[in-house]
Amino acid sequence: MSLLWQKQGVEVDERIQSFLAGDDVVLDREFFLHDIEASRVHAHGLASIGILSADEAGAIAAALDELADAWRNGTFQLDARFEDGHSAIESVLTEQLGDAGRRIHTGRSRNDQVLVATRLWLRSRLRELESTCVRIAGVALERAEAERNIAMPGYTHLQRAVVSSAAHWWAGWAEAFIDDAQRARSTLEWIDANPMGTAAGYGVNLPLPRDAATRALGFGRLQINPGYAQLSRGKFEIAALEALASATLDLRRFAWDVSLFTTAEFGFVALPPSYTTGSSIMPNKRNPDVVELLRASHAAVSAARTEIEQVVALPSAYHRDLQFTKAPLVRGMGQGLRALALLPGLMQSIAWREDAMRAAIDPSLYATDLAVELARDGMPFREAYRAAADSARWEARDPQASLDARVSPGGPADLRLDEL
Repeated sequence: MSLLWQKQGVEVDERIQSFLAGDDVVLDREFFLHDIEASRVHAHGLASIGILSADEAGAIAAALDELADAWRNGTFQLDARFEDGHSAIESVLTEQLGDAGRRIHTGRSRNDQVLVATRLWLRSRLRELESTCVRIAGVALERAEAERNIAMPGYTHLQRAVVSSAAHWWAGWAEAFIDDAQRARSTLEWIDANPMGTAAGYGVNLPLPRDAATRALGFGRLQINPGYAQLSRGKFEIAALEALASATLDLRRFAWDVSLFTTAEFGFVALPPSYTTGSSIMPNKRNPDVVELLRASHAAVSAARTEIEQVVALPSAYHRDLQFTKAPLVRGMGQGLRALALLPGLMQSIAWREDAMRAAIDPSLYATDLAVELARDGMPFREAYRAAADSARWEARDPQASLDARVSPGGPADLRLDEL
C-alpha cells in the first residue's frame, strides 16, 4: 500500500495501518467520482495561479476523465492497494504524469478533499430524497382524488373513533411527504456550501481561486472560514440524515397502518404476492415482510444520526475520529433511500377491501357527529357530549352522509387536494 504521508525511516506496522485505514477505501467508492470531479476543478485552479502549466492541467483533466471512465466500466477498482480514494487519485496521476501528478496535492489536504467529496455526494442524495418524496406524494394525491367515496373507520388509540375515508387517509400521507420534500430541499440549500480550498482547516499561503471553484462545482455559496469547514463535518451529515429521517418516520407510520390493515383482525387491505413472503414452517402463511422492513428502515437512519453525533463530540478542528462518520452516513442514507424508493409502488398496489371497511363502521362511530349536531342546534357542547354518549341514541347512518357533512377545511368533505 502506498501511503502519501509516509516519512523516510519510519516503519509502518501492518496491523496498525489496517486499523487506521479501516474500511475507508471501500466507503470511498461512494464518493470517488465526486472526488475526481473536485480534483479536476482543483487542477484548473492551480493552473490559474501558475502552480500547473496549461499543458499539465490539461493532461491531469484528461487522466481524470480516463480514471472516471475506468471506474464506471469496472476496469479500475478501489481496493487494498490504496489507503483511500484520495490517495488512489494521486497515485494514478503520479504514475501516468510524473511530476504533474505529484503537484495535484498542492494547496489542499485530505481534510478538505473528503469534505468537498462528501458535500457533493450529500447534494445528490438530498436531490434524490426530494424527488422520491414528490413521487410518493403524487401517488397519494392520485389515490385521494380517486377514493373520496370509500368510507372506512377512523381510529384513535387503535380504537374505532369516527367515520373517515380512504381519501382522507391518503391526503394525510400526501401532505406529509410534501413537507418531507420541502425539508429535503431546504436542507440541500443549507449545506450547499463549498469547503474546497480550506485545506487542513487553516487556509494556505496561496491565492486559491475559491470563488471560481464554487461556481465550477455548482455550489450555492462559499464556505468561507476554514475552521468552520472542519466544524461542519458531521454537522451537515446529521442535517441530511435528519431530513431523511423526516421521510422515513412517515414511512414507518405508513407501514404500520398497512401492516395492521393487512391482518385478519382488520382485513382492510390486500397486498400483491410480490410484497409478501412465505413461512419456512407454516404453509398457510403469507407475511408482509416488505412492509415490515420498510417500517424498520427508520431505525437505521436514526441510528446513523446518533452514531455521527457521538463521534463529533470533539474540540474544534480536524480529528481522525471524523473518519468514523463515513460508514454510518453511507449506511443510513442508503437504507433510507432504498426503502423510500419502494413506497410509490407499494402505494399503487394497495387494494382496499371495501366491504370489510364498511362492516367495521358501527353506530358508535356517529356519536361525535351527533354531539356536534346537538351543539350546532343550540345545546351547550358539554351537555351535547353527555347526551351523545348515551348508546341508546346511537343509530346506523349512511357513512357517505357523515363524510359529506364533515365540511371543516381539510376534512373529508373539503380535502383541498389542489392546495397541497
